[in-house]
Amino acid sequence: MNPTTKPSYLGHRARLRKRFLTAGAESFLEHEILELLLTYALPRKDTKPLAWALLKNFGSLANVLDASAEELSSVKGMGPSSALFLKIIRASFKKYMLGEVKNKRPLKTPQLVMDYCRTSLADKKEEFLEVIFLSRRHTILSTQLLASGTLDQVSISPRQVIASALQANAAALILVHNHPSGEISPSAADIQLTNKIVDAARLFDISVADHIIVGREKCFSFKLNGLL
Repeated sequence: MNPTTKPSYLGHRARLRKRFLTAGAESFLEHEILELLLTYALPRKDTKPLAWALLKNFGSLANVLDASAEELSSVKGMGPSSALFLKIIRASFKKYMLGEVKNKRPLKTPQLVMDYCRTSLADKKEEFLEVIFLSRRHTILSTQLLASGTLDQVSISPRQVIASALQANAAALILVHNHPSGEISPSAADIQLTNKIVDAARLFDISVADHIIVGREKCFSFKLNGLL
């Protein structure tokens, strides 16, 4: 190739950037968004094949961004720097979403709750239990990770949940825990724990607004499914 000839992908990435500025992300397919992001981590490389390779390996853009740096680096063409760049994008998005929900919107619908929960826990590789403490208007007072465990079990006592809710001066709370396996159906232990916490909270005039199980791409709401 003539050294003065610019690589063909430079024109393509310029068109992608222009389309993003004029039409926004809504006009992009998942591979195009990922391709555009990677142009900033790999400025001297055609990123389209790598974007397709990542999507083939992980299945979706959400799964790519939720993957660990080690998992991303295992894909041919991804180095530590480009993997770190995607993790920074994911972390920035999480900070933005959590800030939006905490500061501006009451969590009055299950969908808003699930949007928040997936942002918070979907990328975790270990099981966590988070409690969201709410005011009477259902705005977020605070959140707290109360337990972590193995991939299939979290150990938590209702007493610990209620003590934290009282300390936060909460009128209501939402239980959130993730299933790293991706399976979102509640176990018998999940249902039993929820019922115990509901009973304990009632003694202190605190309501349990929902219990959300977070999978890799979907969430399960106890409230929407008639379990609360």
